[in-house]
Amino acid sequence: MGKPVVYGADYSVYVRIVRLVLAEKGIDYALVPVDVFAAEGIPAWYLEHHPFGRIPAFEHDGFRLYETGAIARYVDEAFEGPALQPKDPRGHARMNQIIGMLDAYAYRSMVWDVAVERLEKDAPDEIRIANGLSQAGKALQTLASLKAPGPWFLGDQLTLADLHPAPIIGYFVKVTEGQKLLARFPEIRAWWDRIAARPSFAASGPA
Repeated sequence: MGKPVVYGADYSVYVRIVRLVLAEKGIDYALVPVDVFAAEGIPAWYLEHHPFGRIPAFEHDGFRLYETGAIARYVDEAFEGPALQPKDPRGHARMNQIIGMLDAYAYRSMVWDVAVERLEKDAPDEIRIANGLSQAGKALQTLASLKAPGPWFLGDQLTLADLHPAPIIGYFVKVTEGQKLLARFPEIRAWWDRIAARPSFAASGPA
């Protein structure tokens, strides 16, 4: 097998999810920078890898993929290394539920409405931040209700249900409001401390 290629920017939450999965599997890969926010626009060549111009995209021995969930599952199933998906149907369904909930309800509120608004705007929209924090609180409460006993979301096994939220929450806690809200959920805060301490989390961060 050749070395897989990840296309995207190291600041991207979803690129980092894929890089976390590769790191946990112990897979060497190449990161090809693609800045979809560049002033000159999305590179024309990149649209051959992702027709909607989003990141990440992925290539392995001529096989191309886009969409983070599809890439993460392919990497887990196509390469040697620790299994990152539960084998039992209910555990697998719960993993997919957690990932789907994060994508639908947590990512935009935590990352864009709170962290990006607070960190990158000269005049942050306080109403947008307040609404984002409200939605983020509901997402964290839901995560707490879905978490199984044990160190990880599904119990003793580290899975994609842990690697998917890690970069999202990592961005969220860059701001004081995110740190304070996370502290209200001790089980999720303890989980965050564990995942953030893993070598894969440091290895997958921005340069």
